[in-house]
Amino acid sequence: MGDKIKHAGEEAVGKVKEVTGKVTGNEDLEARGEAEQAKANVKQAGDSVKDAAEDVLGN
Repeated sequence: MGDKIKHAGEEAVGKVKEVTGKVTGNEDLEARGEAEQAKANVKQAGDSVKDAAEDVLGN
């Protein structure tokens, strides 16, 4: 459960950076925020696959 919370937090931080970058006109910060969100989304997808495998295998 800890990884799921961590990955959701990483996505939220990325969103804050993206929005801050948009508001301030800082394209670099906006791009970093988008990249962090994408990375967190990949991690969250991995969490979902892991959960599905545990459900199937009964672990």
